[in-house]
Amino acid sequence: MSATLGTFLSLLQPTWSIRIYERLGDVAGESSNPWNNAGTGHAALCELNYMPEHPDGSVEASKAIAINEQFQVSRQFWAHLVEQGDIPEPSTFINSAPHMTFVRGAKNVEYLRKRYEVLKNEPLFAGIEYTEDPAVIYEWTPALMRGRKKTEVVAATRIVAGTDVDFGSLTRHLFDLLTSRGASLKTEHAVTNLKRRKDGTWDVVLRELVGSTPTTVNARFVFVGAGGGALHLLQKSGIPEARGFGGFPISGEFYRTDTPAVVAEHRAKVYGKAAVGAPPMSVPHLDTRVVDGEASLLFGPYAGFSPKFLKKGSWLDLPLSIRPHNLGPMLAVARDNIDLVKYLLGELLASKKKKFEALQEFMPTADPKDWYLITAGQRVQVMKKDADRGGVLQFGTEVIASADGSIAGLLGASPGASTAVPIMLDVLERCFPDLYPSWTPAIKKMIPSFGTQLTESPTAARAVLARTAKALHLAG
Repeated sequence: MSATLGTFLSLLQPTWSIRIYERLGDVAGESSNPWNNAGTGHAALCELNYMPEHPDGSVEASKAIAINEQFQVSRQFWAHLVEQGDIPEPSTFINSAPHMTFVRGAKNVEYLRKRYEVLKNEPLFAGIEYTEDPAVIYEWTPALMRGRKKTEVVAATRIVAGTDVDFGSLTRHLFDLLTSRGASLKTEHAVTNLKRRKDGTWDVVLRELVGSTPTTVNARFVFVGAGGGALHLLQKSGIPEARGFGGFPISGEFYRTDTPAVVAEHRAKVYGKAAVGAPPMSVPHLDTRVVDGEASLLFGPYAGFSPKFLKKGSWLDLPLSIRPHNLGPMLAVARDNIDLVKYLLGELLASKKKKFEALQEFMPTADPKDWYLITAGQRVQVMKKDADRGGVLQFGTEVIASADGSIAGLLGASPGASTAVPIMLDVLERCFPDLYPSWTPAIKKMIPSFGTQLTESPTAARAVLARTAKALHLAG
């Protein structure tokens, strides 16, 4: 998010001074790191939680379409940067990987069939395929069907034009572009406080990790892109807009294999259905990953709990985030999410054998000797005030900005990095309302569909999908 926002500001206002401070020894060490997320490139092509089944049995596509629209905005911006030579060979951060869904049992098959019928005529879901034939699914990806009982009722959808994204590599490319354009990047610098001056500017208090002397930098605008750590800094800023917000951290693990013979049997990202009470980010999926040119498979995630807001955070992150103004909403969320609590407890108590059995439900021939567990990145779900229920747990992303637009930050998780570009455009509009209209012609050149909805024009959707696929060297 920070790299995306910085890139926009550098391109739109090249005379502005930009300074970036990173607590770790390198950028993209937390949620953007490729091994801390599944790199799906969320476009709602395969994620069933974006199209839940209503009590009357119907399904509708509005949220899935909105997520896909956002991802297309991101793709257009990345394609523009590649075309301009601002970032290198696209295969270093994005690669084709078919997006599939796979379900078992008559009820789930019926749901998937209805989902397919709703999506098949949507312009942004062009090319979606549906089958209940095990032989076809085997052809798409043998790992799902090898060793499975022939009598099992199954169904799958596939969109060949899906992607795998290494957001760590993309982040580093963007920061390289920023520093080449004059921005300053300092690692091993922790922001410890944010203080607003009477003139409306901000004193950013820093502590260099190698050495302990604090320094202060004054800024007209501050963006807090610290992942789970953003909540603490927004609270320290004292802006009223951050009042009432809390965070619920969820940790987790993935099974990973790099064994070439296993990886070769599965070239796709395949999502299933979530367990009852599971948060959307815990939907089981078996994913192709391409990192540093090498393919691997991930399966998971297995949810867990840690009070840390960052993978390399503090055990005191959660308790230190509790304030009188957010305690009520947090307690209301606990009251209303008993299923989630039960799910997390079940995940925490699950044996290694039971975890591996979940993988074998997707890939029956999976052999424990080929797989090992890795720790996923921390995700901090947003809890905020709600007039009717006292507090709600939000599974999306939330931009918090001061009324005067001098500071903004981002809370939340999925779909996250995949929608970084439209979210940062929202930050620009909210925080620079006087300048934003003058920026729109330049933004339109970077993102041709800017200001329109691709889903309303099949011709425009086809053109954008074809152009970005060509620029990014992806399957059409």
